[in-house]
Amino acid sequence: MLGAIIGDMVGAPYEFDRGNKTKDFPFWVRKSQFSDDTVMTVAVAQALMKADGAKNNEILLAVQESMRKWGRKYPYSGYGVLFSRWLHSADPKPYGSFGNGSAMRVSSVGFMYDTLEQTCETAVLTSIVTHNHSEGIKGAQATASAIFLARTGHTKQEIKAYIEREYHYDLSRTCDEIRPTYSHVETCQKTVPEAITAFLEGESFEDVIRTAVSLGGDCDTLTCIAGGMAEAYYGIPKDIENECRKRLPGDMLEVIDKAYAKYYKSYSPIE
Repeated sequence: MLGAIIGDMVGAPYEFDRGNKTKDFPFWVRKSQFSDDTVMTVAVAQALMKADGAKNNEILLAVQESMRKWGRKYPYSGYGVLFSRWLHSADPKPYGSFGNGSAMRVSSVGFMYDTLEQTCETAVLTSIVTHNHSEGIKGAQATASAIFLARTGHTKQEIKAYIEREYHYDLSRTCDEIRPTYSHVETCQKTVPEAITAFLEGESFEDVIRTAVSLGGDCDTLTCIAGGMAEAYYGIPKDIENECRKRLPGDMLEVIDKAYAKYYKSYSPIE
């Protein structure tokens, strides 16, 4: 979860193609602050803890309630127009989105469950409260699956093969091939495969983050997605984790720490 949040923070200053498409950039700057990606990541994690062991309809309701609570608590975090309407609607309904919001908030799912089947099933529930389009669901499932596989000892080659087989994303392009023409697109179809590719090519946690940011586009969300995978595979260097924590409010840290204590038992940041 912190890996995704770090990706959001580090990518935020370079969103909307404001970077120079290089891996050589200041990792932390004044504008490295959390956005809606982090708010919703925390919201989903809290909901899943609250509904641990519950039936699917109860999990769905808990996710909806938590996302609306946290979204209203942090109203100026960069939400999209349709999502903002959903946050404040008297009768919130899913709106057929295939935006990358379903994938950006799902990282905790990849850590919380014991089986790939349960991980995929819960990823669907965290998506369909808003993003009930098949591509939105697919983006959430692919992201959570990659995180689950990474944390359970699978190789990058195995993860790549699984994602290509189950979700039919094209992972054949390299980041060098993607980078020159990649621009700001907020769909799962044009964000999740690129984030997975950045994870596959990265050689360390920090290198995955830098690689994802270097692609440009909607790089706070792209790097958020890649960062969750990088954490599961590499862990997080302690200095990077500490800097992230300095930039988070206490209420978010409380949820994060509870989640790590309960579910992330195998988590071991690189010193």
